[in-house]
Amino acid sequence: MRDGAMARKRRRSSSVRRRRDLVTPEGVPLGVVIAPASARLIALILDFVIIGLVLAALFALLALAVGTFGAGAMEPLVIAVALGGFAFRMVYFIAMEARPKAATWGKRIMGMRVVSRDGGPLSIDQVIARNLMREVEVFLPFMIIASMAATGDANGWAVLAALLWALGFSFFLKFNRDRMRIGDLLAGTWVVERPRKKREADLAEERAVQYEFTEAALDSYGIHELHKLEDVLRIGDERAERTVADAIARRIGYDGPMPDDRQFLTDYYRGLRAHLEREVLLGTRRQDKHDV
Repeated sequence: MRDGAMARKRRRSSSVRRRRDLVTPEGVPLGVVIAPASARLIALILDFVIIGLVLAALFALLALAVGTFGAGAMEPLVIAVALGGFAFRMVYFIAMEARPKAATWGKRIMGMRVVSRDGGPLSIDQVIARNLMREVEVFLPFMIIASMAATGDANGWAVLAALLWALGFSFFLKFNRDRMRIGDLLAGTWVVERPRKKREADLAEERAVQYEFTEAALDSYGIHELHKLEDVLRIGDERAERTVADAIARRIGYDGPMPDDRQFLTDYYRGLRAHLEREVLLGTRRQDKHDV
C-alpha cells in the first residue's frame, strides 16, 4: 500500500513539473502537460510497427514481381521499397498529425497530441517541418549506411557514426525541460498529454440545457474554437472557464445573467457542435471565427 501511494505521489509530482500554460491568441490560458520522453518513444515504436507491417505487405507484393521477371528485378525492388518506405512514412505522419486530433495512431494509443506552442491552430507547415526533420534526425544516417552497404563500402566505423548521429538527436529530447526534439524546436510545437477526464459525448450531456443560443450566436465560431472549448471543458480550470465564458458572451452579444460559467460553456459547446454538424451536412464547414 505504501509503495503504491508513493508511486502515485511521484506520478503527480512529475505531472506538475511538466505542466505548462498554453495561451491561445484570445488570451485564454490552457493548462497542458508535456508528454514524457518514454511515452513518446513507445508511441514512435508503435507507429514504426504499423508502418513496418504496411511495408512488409508492399515488399511481399513486389517480391512476386521478382519471381515473374527474374533475379534482375531485385535491385529495382530494393529501390522501390526504400522510396515507398519514405513516401509512406511522410504521408502517414503528416496526414495523421494534420487532422483535428493532431496525433498518429501511436500517439493516440499513448494519449498524446501535437500542439502549437503559440496557442494557435496547428498549421500544415508546422506538421511538415517537424516530420521532415525526423528524417534528418533518425533515418538519414541509416539510409546512408544502406546505400554504402549496397555498394560494398560500409564498415564498422560508418555504422558507429550512424548510431551516434541518431542517439545524439534522440538524447536532445531528454535534456530539455519541454521534451522537444529538434523538429519540435524548429516547428514551434509541443507534444502534450491529451486530457482524458470525459468523453466528447459526456461533455455535451453532463448537464440539462439552461441556455439557448440563436443561429447567429452559434455562427460566431468554427471548428477550431469548438476544439479549444472542448479542451477547456475537459481540463476543468475555473480561471480558464471564466475567461472563455466572458469572451464568448462579448462576441455573441450576450448580456444576460451567467451565474455558472461551466453551464454556459457546456450549453454553448452543445449548440456549436450541433450547428457545425448541420453545416457539414449542408456542404459548408466553418474552420474558425475568421472564416467567412
